[in-house]
Amino acid sequence: MGTQYQLTFDRHESEVSSELIAQSLESAKHISYWLDHEQRPEPHASLHGSITTDLLIVGGGYTGLWTALQAKERDPQRQVILIEGQRIGWAASGRNGGFCEASLVHGEANGENHLPKENALLTQLGAQNLDEIEATIQKYSMDVDFVRQGVLNVATEAHQVSWAAEESVAPGVDFLDEQQVKSVINSPDFLAGALDHQSTALVHPAKLAWELARVCRQLGVEIYEHTHALELRDADKGVVVLTADGQITANRVALATNVFPSLLARHRSGIIPVYDYALMTEPLSAEQRKAIGWEKMVGLADMNNRFHYSRPTIDAEGHFRILYGGYDALYHFGRKVRSSYDNNPPTFNKLAAHFFGSFPQLTEVKFSHAWGGAIDTCSRFFSFFDLTHGGKVAYCAGFTGLGVGATRFGAKVMLDLLSGQKTELTELEMVRTKPIAFPPEPAAWLGVKVMTNQLIKADHNEGKRPLFLKLMDKIGMGFDS
Repeated sequence: MGTQYQLTFDRHESEVSSELIAQSLESAKHISYWLDHEQRPEPHASLHGSITTDLLIVGGGYTGLWTALQAKERDPQRQVILIEGQRIGWAASGRNGGFCEASLVHGEANGENHLPKENALLTQLGAQNLDEIEATIQKYSMDVDFVRQGVLNVATEAHQVSWAAEESVAPGVDFLDEQQVKSVINSPDFLAGALDHQSTALVHPAKLAWELARVCRQLGVEIYEHTHALELRDADKGVVVLTADGQITANRVALATNVFPSLLARHRSGIIPVYDYALMTEPLSAEQRKAIGWEKMVGLADMNNRFHYSRPTIDAEGHFRILYGGYDALYHFGRKVRSSYDNNPPTFNKLAAHFFGSFPQLTEVKFSHAWGGAIDTCSRFFSFFDLTHGGKVAYCAGFTGLGVGATRFGAKVMLDLLSGQKTELTELEMVRTKPIAFPPEPAAWLGVKVMTNQLIKADHNEGKRPLFLKLMDKIGMGFDS
């Protein structure tokens, strides 16, 4: 590849012993740590027969649940039904890292690249959205382990120190030199950091989905699980959605199917499924936690293209654990979404090597869980919208790993679109425009491979983007790690 030097995490892969990695993962469960919880509710009944409703929501993840909740808040008399093909929050909503971020556009730079004229407004709307999430959690006494203490973005390579300094220009962000960053989280890899106090909260992802469902039921939403939406048909007085054992006639429909194929074929080229992976440690001892610091419940991410994300959590017994994920982002030929892809030992091994390399004081720690799942990736990295069937059907997807907070905003937009009224949100360029579609196979697979290799090349060349990446940036086409 003509690379100039070995990256920190490359070095960890060669230095951390395979025996240590194997021992650390030997007892790990291959299920999301968040979903493996005694508070997981019993499933709702599935739908049998024919029913009618004012608003039907297809999808029981964050987007669908936020749509249902806000619909009832706007109009308590509106009949709202939500159907989910499997279990509430079982997919991306119950498997993510639990970073609830203010950004609606996958970061300031990405927003500036795609929507320079309204990026400042979207930053304001994103901050408002995060405030409203916090207010909603408080209003309904939602038990979701919400902690808003920020995120620490760290430089692990010398050239990234200046990037950390640049990030600290923003309000609410502090630059930390090497000594200061290690006083927050102690790793020999960390050369500097930007501590953002305001724009990120941490949350228990599965609890958020379960609590949203609880509040929805409290407000009168009917929820059916194990109810697959198979087909959508236009009708004189609404829209009909067929299920395996029934049908629903609705005045309005909100499609919140995330990475799974939309009921409308026109949306399918806008999304590709990309697989992300994470590990969760067993509880740390008091001595182990003291050795790394991490006294504040802040999130952690590094500044590479193939970046890691990490965060602390307190389990049901009050013990401190660390989630560690990211780095690999894997696309499988044909846009396939399969449960077999959720388990990926080579990536788990890499993550374990990177974890122990970054935190050598934790080599006695083992991992209790190792899991993965698909992310709904679009070419601009943030959500897009559509309104079809004469304004009766709205669609939202494409969050690209940044959906914990942004899904609430997406739900708000869908409700505005379905209202038939022009609002501040429906007039946003973000809402009116679409990302560039992904090409059919084999071009999509080849394009992702080339993009991934170019991102790796940039990481090995002090972050300098090759000509290919600059061209893709210019035309608005990308692939996120």
